[in-house]
Amino acid sequence: MASRLEKMREKPGGSNAGEYKNVSKGDFCGPAGGAPKGTYPVNTLKRGKSAIKLAHNAPNPEGIKSCVYKKYPQLKPKSLMRNRKK
Repeated sequence: MASRLEKMREKPGGSNAGEYKNVSKGDFCGPAGGAPKGTYPVNTLKRGKSAIKLAHNAPNPEGIKSCVYKKYPQLKPKSLMRNRKK
C-alpha cells in the first residue's frame, strides 16, 4: 500500500493523498480536478476555501473549483453568480 500511496503523491495535485483519514469519501474534490482520490478535502468551509486556493496545483483546477462551489455555493465569486442569473 505504501508504494501505491507514493505513486498517488507523485501525481499533480496529489502531494497530500492519504493524509485525511477522518474525512468521509464523499468530501473530497480531487478526482473532479484530475487529482488522486483522497485529495482536496472539503468537509469544512475552511477546507473548501483552501481547496479553491490550491486548485492551481491540480491537472484541472476548474473541476476542483466547481466541486467546491457545489458544496459551498457561498464561496462562488459574485461575478460568477451574476453570470448565472442571466
